[in-house]
Amino acid sequence: MGFAGAMAVAMAVDALMGWPSPLFARIGHPVTWLGRLIAAIDTAWNRSSDPPALRRAAGIAGALVVIVLSAGLGWVIQSVLAPGWMQIVLVGILAWPLVALRSLDDHVAAVAAPLRAGDMAGAREAVSRIVGRDPAVLDEAGIARAAIESLAENASDGIVAPVLWGALFGLPGIFGYKAINTLDSMIGHRSERHEAFGWAAARIDDVANFIPARLTGFLFVLLAPGLLQALSCMTRDANRHRSPNAGWPEAAMAGALGVRLSGPRIYHGSITKEPWLNEGARDPLAADISAGLTIYRRAMLLLAGILAILAFA
Repeated sequence: MGFAGAMAVAMAVDALMGWPSPLFARIGHPVTWLGRLIAAIDTAWNRSSDPPALRRAAGIAGALVVIVLSAGLGWVIQSVLAPGWMQIVLVGILAWPLVALRSLDDHVAAVAAPLRAGDMAGAREAVSRIVGRDPAVLDEAGIARAAIESLAENASDGIVAPVLWGALFGLPGIFGYKAINTLDSMIGHRSERHEAFGWAAARIDDVANFIPARLTGFLFVLLAPGLLQALSCMTRDANRHRSPNAGWPEAAMAGALGVRLSGPRIYHGSITKEPWLNEGARDPLAADISAGLTIYRRAMLLLAGILAILAFA
């Protein structure tokens, strides 16, 4: 359980510091390093002239290369660290860049502030940094919905999942998970270019996030003002989401706030018809983003507390 303590350290450091801008300007970020590797493999191995079966095989190989290299690097680093409390602290510090706790809070809060002030242009610009839908067509409810959905889903992908895999396996776990998640975000979508090549990346990400997504949902339920309402919404609507995992934290947050999420949205001028989560509830407003952030912060504090307790168990 020493790795649980290391993940509590990583969460604490990230909550206090985030990833400082001067550090990013000087060395970038581990996710950007992964991104360069994935982009290079995508360029070299994902050839449009190849048949779909060959492109899928190349995508499987590419995903395995990135994941094995990342987890292997974590194993090598961890193996040279002397066991004991110093290892826990050092593993936590090395895992810190891969826990996006403060970054997510900052990005979502940056949407809430201008929206509360009635600055629609500022709110649209802020929300465009965290979602892919067309911000120009979003009204207050649409902006609030996008921000809350991003908060719920990324709490799972950006914090709970890496922390869980790190608590189980240390640096190999969190490095390997971050490789999986970055692969999915870059090549795991159903575009013409990545339908075949990104198939493995998307499937592996679904497996890696299966437990974390449900754990995140239950954390939100536990901290919801109306626990039974949030639990009912999550268990009823989670599987209505297009994603096998994202529906759990999003439906839990919808029930916790008493608002409806998901539903139709516009990407690149095209309407994507998605079912509502908590259909029949009211549309969210700017105040609901702040309420969602409160639930998120308490849930992450609870998670860190559980990890700290496990470290001493």
